[in-house]
Amino acid sequence: MLKKQDAPLQTPFQQMQAAVDIVHTSEHPHNKVAATLFNERFSISCTNHWPEKIKEKIGTEKKIGNSSGTIHAETACILNAPQATEDASLCITDPFCPNCAKNVAEAGVKTIYIDHKGFDKDFFKRRGEQFDTMSMQICEHAGISVYELRREDEKLVPILEVPYSYIPPEDSPIDMQPILKADDTLLRQLVQKAEKDHSRRKFAIALARDNDSALFSLVARAHAVRGYSMSDPDEALDLLTPIGKYSFIQEPVNRTLMFMARRGLKPEPGYFYCSQVPTSREQVNLVGAGIKRITVGDFQRCRDPHGREAMRQLKDAGILRYN
Repeated sequence: MLKKQDAPLQTPFQQMQAAVDIVHTSEHPHNKVAATLFNERFSISCTNHWPEKIKEKIGTEKKIGNSSGTIHAETACILNAPQATEDASLCITDPFCPNCAKNVAEAGVKTIYIDHKGFDKDFFKRRGEQFDTMSMQICEHAGISVYELRREDEKLVPILEVPYSYIPPEDSPIDMQPILKADDTLLRQLVQKAEKDHSRRKFAIALARDNDSALFSLVARAHAVRGYSMSDPDEALDLLTPIGKYSFIQEPVNRTLMFMARRGLKPEPGYFYCSQVPTSREQVNLVGAGIKRITVGDFQRCRDPHGREAMRQLKDAGILRYN
């Protein structure tokens, strides 16, 4: 479920209640989660859900490659935000996973509030270590403060506090440039330049439009999530090493989607490119963002074979077109 507020509520307690009010509408049978993303201009609440096309054409029982077919509540809020998410706040009914932490960091969120009841759920008791380590590390590096929110007492309990003025370092920022028009010739030129700039690194390109209809090109490569530097070889090796099923690396399609939300941009239809087959989760997020077509540079390359399986599923179901 998605709910927008034209006149944003003023306190995090009210914003959390907006998420709590819809959490029961989540279609997930075991782990219902809701979130509210807000600032002084907008408020949007979403549950975790299956995108309609995935639900209708593939179903809710099958994985997409090695990813669930769901869009997490936090990510759903970001992908559907009506305005720029830079410096916004987020209320969540449950503690968040490292993947959502990465998306929230890339979207420029500054403060996260977690409902106190979320810490008592069985799911958190099984997965709490991932929250305490990776999720919190990501927030600390990205300059995100995190609080436990107690609705009944209207009390905030600090979990992690970062000075609001802190600006996280970005040693591989997304290249955003104004353009005059979106066409195939420009996309080819951007691809040729990116191939030289990023060598064999995986990268993504998108053309996007802001609320004033100004057009921009975006070029992003795979990199550690915002706030981390890969300039030191030893630190880069640590960041590249997965911890269980999670990683500190943010894939370029996800980086691009979250950056668009951060800057209040919407993708220009038909102009999304990835130098190789995106990961399963990247492809699910593309569907969640309403993307219908992606151009792939090398169909033989992928981070893992699951991405190609996800591509086959989404292509055969007519959900995503691959050029």
